[in-house]
Amino acid sequence: MTNPLNNRGRKWFEALTGSTGKVDGNPGSLMVAEANLGGEKAVFVGVAPDANARFPRTGHTEVGLEEGWYGTKNLRAVIEADKNGPKRPIITVCDSKSQAYGRREELFGIHLAAAAIIAAYADARTAGHPVIALIVGRCVSGSFLALAGQANRMIAFDDPEVLIHAMYKDAAARITRRSVAELDKLGETIVPMAYDIGSFNKLGGLHSLLKVANPDTPAKATVEQVKSALIEAIADARNSPRTLDVRLESDGAKAFRKGSIKVRELMTRQWAPS
Repeated sequence: MTNPLNNRGRKWFEALTGSTGKVDGNPGSLMVAEANLGGEKAVFVGVAPDANARFPRTGHTEVGLEEGWYGTKNLRAVIEADKNGPKRPIITVCDSKSQAYGRREELFGIHLAAAAIIAAYADARTAGHPVIALIVGRCVSGSFLALAGQANRMIAFDDPEVLIHAMYKDAAARITRRSVAELDKLGETIVPMAYDIGSFNKLGGLHSLLKVANPDTPAKATVEQVKSALIEAIADARNSPRTLDVRLESDGAKAFRKGSIKVRELMTRQWAPS
């Protein structure tokens, strides 16, 4: 029987770092470790299932209060430690089903915890840390915003289990008052509504889409393949502006995100100082 606590994100984190990512003071769901990558030290971050989660709506890879606040604390420590020297790459191994949906989370300010870690990633990127999101599984809704949205470069596995989207199909069906089958049909012609990773790649957000053999079982050859992709993405980030403009400059974005690009142009024109 598969151990539900040994998810894909945890497997790849351990394969890439040789560490469980456990740090004294951090919740069991938060993985942080430093490891060699391409001749330099890199900081790896990830979330994993935690059978002893403090809050009932977390424990199955959700990004909740502790993941947000303690993740922020760890990222801020990296920024501070490197402020006068080389900026270590920050690699987030993403396999998180969503943000934590819960009354307690809302009362205690999950929006603040999520905003804090998003700001920490953004500050790391603008300070010169190459921030790379390696998406090996699910990265949906608030977990995408918290863990991947501010990355210089996003790399995803080309695999049916990989999902990047605003919400799951059943929720999208309820909100749009359509059936799941109708959503799938719309996704055939409206790329942003599709749920396969290939369609997401067409939108221009990904730096690369990796075809990895047996993604649930990291082997030496596939680990080296992924490390090579990470090293290339780090170098590309360092040789490019620290903004996220690249996501709208790709051929895919120009073809499938014309509306988004136009809105940004109009907003810039309206709000730019005269």
